This record gives sequence, structure tokens and C-alpha cells, in this order.
Amino acid sequence: MIVVSYDISDDKLRTRFSKYLTKYGHRMQYSVFEIDNSERVLKNIVCDIRNKFEKKFCEADSVIIFVLSGACQIYKYGYAKNEDRDLVVLK
Repeated sequence: MIVVSYDISDDKLRTRFSKYLTKYGHRMQYSVFEIDNSERVLKNIVCDIRNKFEKKFCEADSVIIFVLSGACQIYKYGYAKNEDRDLVVLK
């Protein structure tokens, strides 16, 4: 699983970025997306961030990508626990 978290101050850019991420995954929270792990998808996202979005970021904006492996533990509480799906990790 890939988790993308972002904090972008410009409303238009933030909306554009969140719409972009919906092509690859679903929103877990307002500024957090869950994306199925794929090397190709990860490369596409990183490339698009560098080429389409990064130059428009101000110094206060941030995007963090977490690539989770089979050894990671995930704890969910509240509504998030209802979003459980089977997770298969291939090595």
C-alpha cells in the first residue's frame, strides 16, 4: 500500500492535486490517500509530482509518500476500521 499525505496552501492547486490522486486510489482522510502498491503507479505519481506540481508549491507546502511493506502494522479506529480490505503482500 502507498499512502500519500499532503498539505498544500493554494486552494486550486490542492483541489487539482486531490483530483489527480483519485485516479490512483481513495481518500482515507481529507489530505490522505490510500493507493494500491505498484512500482509503476509509484513511478507515475513521483514523476507527475516533480513535473506538474512541485514547481507550483510554495515553501510551506508538503507532500509525503509512505510506501508500506508487509512488515508494517496498521491500526485503525473509528470509521476507518469499517474500511478494511484484504491486503496481500507478494515478495
